[in-house]
Amino acid sequence: MKFLADMGISQTTVDWLRRQGFDAIHVRDLNMHRALDAAIVEKATAEERIILTCDLDFGDIVSASGEKYPSVIILRLENETPDNVNKRLSQVLKESSAVLLSGAIISV
Repeated sequence: MKFLADMGISQTTVDWLRRQGFDAIHVRDLNMHRALDAAIVEKATAEERIILTCDLDFGDIVSASGEKYPSVIILRLENETPDNVNKRLSQVLKESSAVLLSGAIISV
């Protein structure tokens, strides 16, 4: 799986994903830290990446497009420390990897 992390996602989480063997990049890596959400969705779609975000707008954009992709994982955690985010993300990936590959919006 390939991931594109939005600004609200820690670089620590991106690094953790890489250590788990995933292809993960941060919008900062692409100099897209000021990009509109629609441009990030476009980039994720073009590169077949799953968007990791804390921003509910991504789910709305993908849903309104009528397209199946990209998948979006929206992290809305009370405890947003990188360790907690990584733990929850690990659970989501174990439980939902098949649906993420076929197109899904998951809120955690």
